[in-house]
Amino acid sequence: MSGLPLLSLAIWVPVFSGFVVLFAGAERNFPIARTLSILGALAGLLVTLPLYTGFDTTTPTMQFVEFLPWIQRFDINYHLGVDGISMLFVILNSFITVIVVLAGWKVIQSQVAQYNACFLIMSGLLNGIFTALDGMLFYVFFEASLIPLYLIIGVWGGPRRVYAAFKFFLFTLTGSLLFLVSLIYLYIDSGSFAILDWHQMPLSLEAQQWIFLAFLAAFAVKVPMWPVHTWLPDAHVEAPTGGSIVLAAIALKLGAYGFVRFSLPIAPDAAHAFSGLILGLSLIAVVYIGFVALVQEDMKKLVAYSSIAHMGFVTLGFFIFSPLGMEGALVQMISHGFVAGAMFYCIGVMYDRVHSRLIADYGGVVNTMPKFAAFFMLFAMANAGLPATSGFVGEFMVIMASVKFNLWIGFIAASTLILGAAYTLWMYKRVIFGAVGNHHVAKLSDITAREFLVLTLLAVGALGLGLYPQPITEVMHSSVDELLRHISISKIQ
Repeated sequence: MSGLPLLSLAIWVPVFSGFVVLFAGAERNFPIARTLSILGALAGLLVTLPLYTGFDTTTPTMQFVEFLPWIQRFDINYHLGVDGISMLFVILNSFITVIVVLAGWKVIQSQVAQYNACFLIMSGLLNGIFTALDGMLFYVFFEASLIPLYLIIGVWGGPRRVYAAFKFFLFTLTGSLLFLVSLIYLYIDSGSFAILDWHQMPLSLEAQQWIFLAFLAAFAVKVPMWPVHTWLPDAHVEAPTGGSIVLAAIALKLGAYGFVRFSLPIAPDAAHAFSGLILGLSLIAVVYIGFVALVQEDMKKLVAYSSIAHMGFVTLGFFIFSPLGMEGALVQMISHGFVAGAMFYCIGVMYDRVHSRLIADYGGVVNTMPKFAAFFMLFAMANAGLPATSGFVGEFMVIMASVKFNLWIGFIAASTLILGAAYTLWMYKRVIFGAVGNHHVAKLSDITAREFLVLTLLAVGALGLGLYPQPITEVMHSSVDELLRHISISKIQ
């Protein structure tokens, strides 16, 4: 397998599969469309597994590198590679693609081929983001990935889907334009679009500050950080279940990944200078958004706000500039992929049966769906940060690093354990426990074999990472150490 272009396969196998599904799955040919979709998603996952098995954990250098000239006049190249950070997200994204295809197997009854094709094409584009080592190539994938998600929300979403899709597109595109300006500035200054060359560029503090702020405008929206988070609850509420899963599990990671690949190594002095601002915004996301989640009546909105709070932990861990905080933030990103994806899937399972996301429309679900209630309990506990689940590992590492950095920052960050338990378990209690709430709940049927499979796969991820995180942390360790060593060296001219 070492001689194969694994990263190109990770990108183009799902993209090609998406177009095959699009053209072969005619409107009345739903079984063929679904079968081709799951085969394409599984093929996309299988080609990424050798990235892990063949990865050298002792070196921080880019591995599985591919290089082809693209636009030679501007030194733009098809340049791919992964380190111990980006490789994990390629595999996570490919795994989540399998989940969303299974999640929409029976739920989506119209335009099935187009729906699954959007997810497969988006999967390839997202892998392109995580593997691109050329700035312009990264930007092309970064922007192109908006299109399938925009269509997923706008075509298969809820009653206000057009508003939500437009708001999502407008927020993310505005920040991306400033990002493009920064890329052009770096190209003019260096004569290259190679991201690794930019990591070595000496820049004045003023230039670093402007570049950092431009990057912040693009990546803060993607995370999303407070106060540019308002698009996320609308997008989640209106998106179909598969769209919410991908949005929470993968799309929110793009902003955090941008900080690691661009903001921190290219503008390290500015990152230190603005670290107080980022830490403040992160703590607001952790605490204030936690209280906002506490008063939500819509389950999807509650989990959406929960995602903002959990991603606040990620940016907090990054800008403490410690190995424990950085690795904790990365583990939190991966854990959030499993847990938030599972929470949205659980809500989707109930919505498919009752056609309501309101907490008040449920009650006593455990009486009619005991298997489902057991899975939902696991994911609710993981969302609240229960030890032995993946939700605990990343949060504990970031809190430990925060306490070492500053006791009060650690104290404020630790409040999420209380808030997370409050809003998650209160929602679970009202929805699942008690007497049967109404005749809709009384008629519920427990999960099918397909739903059981999806929940089991997500449960294995949440429990596996919670009980034994070493296979993940040992992969990222060298890359994190190298990144922190790099950003500790001043680049001021």
